[in-house]
Amino acid sequence: MLRVLIIKPSSLGDIIHALQVAQSLRAQAGEVEIDWVVAKAFAPLVHACPVVDKVYEFERHGSLAAFARLVREIRREHYDWALDMQGLARSALLLAAARATHKAGRADGREGARLLARRKPALPPAGRHSHALDILLQFLPLLGFKAELAAAPLEFLHSEDLPLPAEVRKHGPIVIFPDSRVHKKEWPGFHDLTARLLKEQPGSPIVWAGSRGPEPDLAWPEGRFVNLLGRTRLEQLPDLIRSARLVICNDSGPMHLAAALHQPVIALFGPTDHERFGPYPLNNPRHHILRAPDGKLDQLSVDIVMMSVEKALRA
Repeated sequence: MLRVLIIKPSSLGDIIHALQVAQSLRAQAGEVEIDWVVAKAFAPLVHACPVVDKVYEFERHGSLAAFARLVREIRREHYDWALDMQGLARSALLLAAARATHKAGRADGREGARLLARRKPALPPAGRHSHALDILLQFLPLLGFKAELAAAPLEFLHSEDLPLPAEVRKHGPIVIFPDSRVHKKEWPGFHDLTARLLKEQPGSPIVWAGSRGPEPDLAWPEGRFVNLLGRTRLEQLPDLIRSARLVICNDSGPMHLAAALHQPVIALFGPTDHERFGPYPLNNPRHHILRAPDGKLDQLSVDIVMMSVEKALRA
């Protein structure tokens, strides 16, 4: 049986991409054991993905002693392949320490990571400007498989305690993630958009989710609006997104998760390049990408987003 160690500690969107690559590996290889090194903050989501067999938790701000313990734990196992999909100094050190017959790191690695990788997959034709997922898919040919995604949605275990009323879930809510890891990627119009949706889409409950966001309007009707900001754990996000009729979000981890779960998504892009970081694949009819004029999200009007919402709901 093929044994593979994937080193991909962060961030959320990148981890989702790498999980999709792991799913494709399992679909093509049949019998394969996939172990994973992930930052502790993102570990619950990787634990919830049945594609992964064993999870090593990496303490990003831990001590040298904690890093040494992680190295010792990894070195107890021997792998056919160890893959550094992060491409940074710490992940490259873990790659060097792993006991594996073959080791590979990113061709676009930074912080000296390329120097510690014995093998590196070729970049796609567009090079460093390729989509982030296309870059990770190039690891598969090194192992003798095709650089293509599995057809099925990414799998996650179901959460038994999602704090979403049954009536809301029954009607298929519009789920909005108003935050992003980087503030400059956050569209400021979610409050006004929600007010429009509550008025013009009376059959669709609205749910806000994420770690933070603008303060919701307390006057919005109870039962039609649910505020889950700060109330959902990472491993609950797949069930929340799977319940959605439509997901609306910034360039963020939840956007990539919605795409990986084959859910319709409206993605709002400002300063970042949608060609590299948009919902994959970019040409999927479920994926509606809106680019702000001149990359300035405050110039993206609620009317334009509302038109895209109506189009997605009709589809």
